[in-house]
Amino acid sequence: MIRVWLIPFSTNVERVSLALAHKGVAAEAIAVDPDDRSEVRRVSGQEFVPVADFDGEIVADSPAILHRIEELHPDPPLWPADRARRAELEVFIDWFNRVWKVAPNAIAEAIEGGAHDQFAIDAHAAEMRAALGAFEALLDGRQYLFGDALSAADCIAFPFLKYAAVRDPADDELFHRILEDYQRLETAHPNLEAWIDRVNRLPRAL
Repeated sequence: MIRVWLIPFSTNVERVSLALAHKGVAAEAIAVDPDDRSEVRRVSGQEFVPVADFDGEIVADSPAILHRIEELHPDPPLWPADRARRAELEVFIDWFNRVWKVAPNAIAEAIEGGAHDQFAIDAHAAEMRAALGAFEALLDGRQYLFGDALSAADCIAFPFLKYAAVRDPADDELFHRILEDYQRLETAHPNLEAWIDRVNRLPRAL
């Protein structure tokens, strides 16, 4: 049994939840108080969730957890078998985590720190809006970001992009409100809207 430490409404936890459900793998959810990460630190040596326990092997960081799930449960796959396509998917994941996430995190830091540099916030907001066009194009003529089957790319991106269309009323996290406010689908993005609805209807394991 896989055990996963989580907090409510975590985007990174949802990545793992989607992957586990896609593969039909059961997992035990261990809820953590967002204001008390001592158990997470004890288990993993750091305070971020998710953290997964694979029969004594502790893995932190959602992309690393997805890779380990794929290794242990290869079917149905989340990465393509073709070497070139697999490399393309890895580039997307790296871009999403290292580049795309910069803008919303920077806006959150500016607001939380009280440094309302509106020029910087507007620049980051423009980056988020522009990226919507890239996702719209990726979904042109296909059901998911990398083809007609769910992949790791969808698991990685959906928990963040979904806020362009949906947010649980009970979810009042500042970062999630930023994701909603700064990437609204104010112009036509039919492919992206349909993809958000499609993935939102998929099961979750946690």
